[in-house]
Amino acid sequence: MKTVLMADPVRYPRMTTEELRETFLLSGLHEPDKLHLRYVDLDRSVTGFAAPVEASIALPTFPELRAAYFTERRELGALNIGGAGSITVDGKTHALENLDCLYIGRGSREVSFAAKDRNAPAVFYLLSYPAHAEFPVALVRKAEASPVEIGSAETCNKRTIFKYIHLQGARSCQLVMGVTHLAPGSNWNTMPPHTHMRRSEIYMYFNLAADARVMHFMGPPAETRHIVMRDKEIVVSPGWSIHSGVGTRAYSFTWGMGGENQDYADMDPAPVETLR
Repeated sequence: MKTVLMADPVRYPRMTTEELRETFLLSGLHEPDKLHLRYVDLDRSVTGFAAPVEASIALPTFPELRAAYFTERRELGALNIGGAGSITVDGKTHALENLDCLYIGRGSREVSFAAKDRNAPAVFYLLSYPAHAEFPVALVRKAEASPVEIGSAETCNKRTIFKYIHLQGARSCQLVMGVTHLAPGSNWNTMPPHTHMRRSEIYMYFNLAADARVMHFMGPPAETRHIVMRDKEIVVSPGWSIHSGVGTRAYSFTWGMGGENQDYADMDPAPVETLR
C-alpha cells in the first residue's frame, strides 16, 4: 500500500499535467487476483480494488496503519462492480451480486473477498476512512439503494443516483458512499458543480469502454483543470476543488466521502457562470 500526498490550492495552479496526474489520479489498482490499495493523507482515506479470481483474497493490515488488523480503527465500504462474489467478515459470508455494497464496521477482525465464477469474477471497489464508533456490518442491494433520477436529456446529464452508505441507509461513522449511472446519450456528471470544505470526495469511474475516456474537471472554481481518465481509475477531490466530468460516452462512477459530517446535501455551489 503506497501513500499519496495531496497538493494544496497554492501549489496546484503551478502543476503540470503529469504532476496533477501523479497527485490526484490513482491508476493501475485493478489487477486480477490481486489487492491494491492507496493510503491518501487527505482525511486518511484508503481506496483501491480487491479482484479475486482463482482464490479468495484476505484483507491484511499494513505498516502504515499501525493497527493489529485493517478495521481496528477503520470502517470500509466494498462495492461489487463485477460478477457475483462474496465477502466473509469474521466467519459470516455475504453474497454480493453486481452493484451490491457491503458496509464493514470498525472492529471486524477478518475480512476476505471471493468470486463465485472465475469466468465472470467479482471486482470489489474498496473505500475506507477512520472510524471512532462501531456500526454493524450491513449489506445493501442495488434495489435497496434509494435510486433517484436527476438531470435531463436537454442538458446532457440525465442520471440515476444510488445511495448505499448514508444517514438514511447503511449507517456509518463518517463514510458516505453511492453510485451514479449516466443515461445513454448523457455524458455530464455532477452539474452544477460545487465544493464542500467539510468533506473530501473520491470518484472511481467504471462501465467505461476501452476506447472511451472521461474528462474529470477539478480545482477551485476560478482555476479549473482537467484529468483524462480511463475505466476503473480513481481521482481524489479535496474540499477546495470542484468535481465534475464529461465522458465520450455513457459511464458510471462511484462516489465516496469522509470528513466532518454525513449530510449528502452539504455543499457550496459553484455556478457554471463562475467557472474559469
